[in-house]
Amino acid sequence: MLFFLLMAVMPFVAYEQTEKEPTPPYLKNPVIPSFNVYTSPDSTLFTKEDLPKGKPVVIIYFSPDCGHCQYEAKEIVKNMKSLSNAFFLWVGFRSLAEINEFAKKFELDKFNNVKLSRDPKYFIPSFFKVEFTPFIAIYNTKGVFKKEFRTGVKTEELIEIIK
Repeated sequence: MLFFLLMAVMPFVAYEQTEKEPTPPYLKNPVIPSFNVYTSPDSTLFTKEDLPKGKPVVIIYFSPDCGHCQYEAKEIVKNMKSLSNAFFLWVGFRSLAEINEFAKKFELDKFNNVKLSRDPKYFIPSFFKVEFTPFIAIYNTKGVFKKEFRTGVKTEELIEIIK
């Protein structure tokens, strides 16, 4: 009986001794991180230094075959007139061919304030501790972290945040 009691209590004791989840890097240092991604369509290196100055930056981690990401792309394109003051960096891990196809299909490649890119070293999802796509991180005009959305955002809320 004592053995069964010990076995029942042991998981709770072990759980209490595990470390709490550490603070993710984007909250420890709330500025746009240094990154290296390769842009669509021609695999040109794009870094933090290439971001436009004085604009809010919206980083969207996505997958071309993700239905929620496709919906997010449609909504952003549909509301681009209201979102034109921000710069959108879409980052994926899939092949550049798939990312190019996504850009064309949703007409994201028609906007000067949008870049689609590939992150072959998986830096962005590691930095933000991405669990689901689309993951959205918003930085203000000074490059300081403002807000995250772990499963997409309603366009109205996005418009309000980047004003």
